[in-house]
Amino acid sequence: MNAIVVAALYKFFAFPDYRDWQEQLRARMDELGVRGTLLLADEGINGTISGTRAAVDALVAWLRADERMRDHLEYKESTADEHPFLRAKVKRKREIVTLGVDGVDPVCTVGTYLEPREWNEVIADPETLVIDTRNAYEYEVGTFRGAVNPDTGSFREFPDFVHQHLDPARHRKVALFCTGGIRCEKATGYLLEQGFEQVYHLRGGILQYLEEMPREDSLWEGECFVFDDRVTVDHDLQPGEHEQCHACRRPVSEADRASSLFRRGVSCPHCYGEYTDEQRRSFAERRKQILLARRRGEQHLGVDPRQRSHPRE
Repeated sequence: MNAIVVAALYKFFAFPDYRDWQEQLRARMDELGVRGTLLLADEGINGTISGTRAAVDALVAWLRADERMRDHLEYKESTADEHPFLRAKVKRKREIVTLGVDGVDPVCTVGTYLEPREWNEVIADPETLVIDTRNAYEYEVGTFRGAVNPDTGSFREFPDFVHQHLDPARHRKVALFCTGGIRCEKATGYLLEQGFEQVYHLRGGILQYLEEMPREDSLWEGECFVFDDRVTVDHDLQPGEHEQCHACRRPVSEADRASSLFRRGVSCPHCYGEYTDEQRRSFAERRKQILLARRRGEQHLGVDPRQRSHPRE
């Protein structure tokens, strides 16, 4: 049980040669049997991987052998009974987390980091505006008590939320949080550039908070969405009660699964009206092939039908 280590890592740093790393990093992951996705860009590295204890330790040591990643590589881990990823991927990107605003550099400008205990004190202050920088569907699964939901569908919508709803003159103390801390590196820097003065963020994000904060002292409510096959984790960082709709990728609760609009692998109450009958038939066929492959003791590695017919960010 819990034989697989799931590790989230990132670091912002000047990485002009990131294109040269793609093939060698993928080869190293394959050699070690490590799965997951790592993103490379001019601004650094970001991703989540899974593997045995020895394999994950070996890959992280290999990364840290480069002096640019030797110190302050943000890293946190949990465990799972099996791999939450199907394969290893290394992708080159314009940004390792997409805000879509040029010139935001967390290496130069970033908010004040807070450890979990400090975080509790700051967000308990009624003068603090607490903002969840994640997507709306992540907020709905769980969030910090009293946090504002920007109701965004992607992180690149966050600047519009700031322009429409926040004011440096009125919101003098702002605290931001996200899953693992990386979005807030950019979001806090962006707020500082817009003239906000007291800007805080939770070091290590929700995952580090759940790891370090005892339940009896916790201000977290609900589960935390994660971008792998666990879908959500509870306060003990164990798989939560949510499943994932394999049509829209949103988390579905027990109540959602009881809905007449829920068909496993085909649709859920959140997305039933978003797809055509043809697309739902395609999802149903993919579901059938997955079940057949499972019965044969194989993994189904076919193309996600959404990528063919209805790309989503």
